[in-house]
Amino acid sequence: MARRKKIYEGKAKILYEGPEPGTIVQYFKDDATAFNAEKKDVIDGKGVLNNRLSEYFMNGLNQIGVPTHFIRRLNMREQLVRSCEIVPLEVIVRNYAAGSMSKRLGIAEGTQLPRPIVEYCYKDDSLGDPLVTEEHIAAFGWASQQDMDDILSLALRVNDFMSGIMLAVGIRLVDFKIEIGRVFEGDYQRLIVADEISPDSCRLWDIESGQKLDKDVFRRDLGNLTDAYSEVARRLGVLPKSNVTKPTLIN
Repeated sequence: MARRKKIYEGKAKILYEGPEPGTIVQYFKDDATAFNAEKKDVIDGKGVLNNRLSEYFMNGLNQIGVPTHFIRRLNMREQLVRSCEIVPLEVIVRNYAAGSMSKRLGIAEGTQLPRPIVEYCYKDDSLGDPLVTEEHIAAFGWASQQDMDDILSLALRVNDFMSGIMLAVGIRLVDFKIEIGRVFEGDYQRLIVADEISPDSCRLWDIESGQKLDKDVFRRDLGNLTDAYSEVARRLGVLPKSNVTKPTLIN
């Protein structure tokens, strides 16, 4: 079957026109990037794992009443999602200090925060996705105050859900980022969780050993990224325990 029309290609995914109006096919690539794409590689099987894991998380959110753009998985690398207008913000929820927060504030990595902290970055690769405040968001019209209230509520609900399922399999949810989309139903606007939720967009540490099971493995050259993602998938039951660590049955 001929490939559908490409809409957009990013660092980790390609978006194609969907089979029905208002839908998009989201294709997960094996490309890995870090430090605003200064570090790049192709990791065999990464896209397959992220597709399956994002399906797992998005389905779980839908089931508990947190709306997402996810409709269904189409094959090993593609899923059908609802078309939406992306709010130009990355929404970051932090439960423990790590990464840029540790560098900015001088807090040791792994320090538990007194409560989940929600941060916002303006989505612009050319600027390095800078950290912004709610004042910036309001002043430049990126989201209304009602939007921000709804975004905060969605982010904290995602955090509760993700923290719980990760804790149950011995993984600490250190932090994660999500994107939010707007959909319109007549004159009514609704905000939904969009893009993906995967080890690409989360920091996941083994509770006992502290082993990193996320993209920091690639950022910091800590081992095999596919092995780390496969371990997350195995613990969650997304991959059978007997599955090889590098799934290569593509499409």
